[in-house]
Order: sequence, then structure tokens, then C-alpha cells
Amino acid sequence: MSTVFNTLTPSRFTVLGYGGLLPFVGLTLLIYLASEYRGFLSVALVGYGAVILSFVGALHWGFAMMLQGLLANERQERLVWSVIPALIGWLSMLLPVPWGCLVLAFGFIGHLWQDRKLANIVPGWYLPMRLRLTIVASLCLVISALVLGFES
Repeated sequence: MSTVFNTLTPSRFTVLGYGGLLPFVGLTLLIYLASEYRGFLSVALVGYGAVILSFVGALHWGFAMMLQGLLANERQERLVWSVIPALIGWLSMLLPVPWGCLVLAFGFIGHLWQDRKLANIVPGWYLPMRLRLTIVASLCLVISALVLGFES
């Protein structure tokens, strides 16, 4: 995977990563401001969060296949972990929306914890970016859960 990281500048990953936050931020603002559409918007937020959590989980599938320097047991751990975020995302879609938002927020935080296990192998820009992405996505999900939870 180091070849890919060497041929693509970090800014390409950054633009796409932060661009992926736009639905989190936009939907959270709309959930807060547009109460008449809250039901639709909240389902859209949980659906988007589940898709993105599945996506970041799949990164570990790629890491398991491609990263140099992983021991066999580390490779197996990455492979097993890679499917867990998709299961968390699926579960979040089965729950009442406020709970689904909270499950997703904890899923993103748990995934960041798993990412940190690769700190010595991934490029230096990866973990700081993942931290910022996790904070924003998780805050949007928690804020939406609070707004939806206090809705009467």
C-alpha cells in the first residue's frame, strides 16, 4: 500500500475525507432547523452514517491485504475487525433513530481506537485526519440524537 500512498498526495485523501463530512453536518443542521422533515432527515443521517462506518471498516480489509510490516496475527485482527463496523452500522439502522445515532457515534470512536493500532505503519497524516473526521461525525450524530430524543 505504500506505493499508493506515495503516488497520491495527502491532499487528495484530505479533500475526500472532509468532503464526506458534509452530509453529517448538513443533515444535523437540517434536523435541528427543519422539524417538519425531521423523520426523513434522521433516517437519512443514520443510513449515511452506517454506509460511512462500513466504508472505514473496509479500509482495514485493505490494510490486512496490503500493508507491509504486519505480523500474521495483526493481519488476522485487521481482517476480523474490518467486518465489525458494517455490523454496527446495520444494527444502528434497526434501532430507534436516536439510539442508532449513538451506536454509530460509538462505532466511529471504536474504529478510531482500532486505527490507532496501525500508528507505526500508516502515513503520518492518516491518524490526525481520522481523529478530526471521527470527532466531527460523532458530534453530529450525538447532537442529532439529543435533538431527536428531546422531540415530543
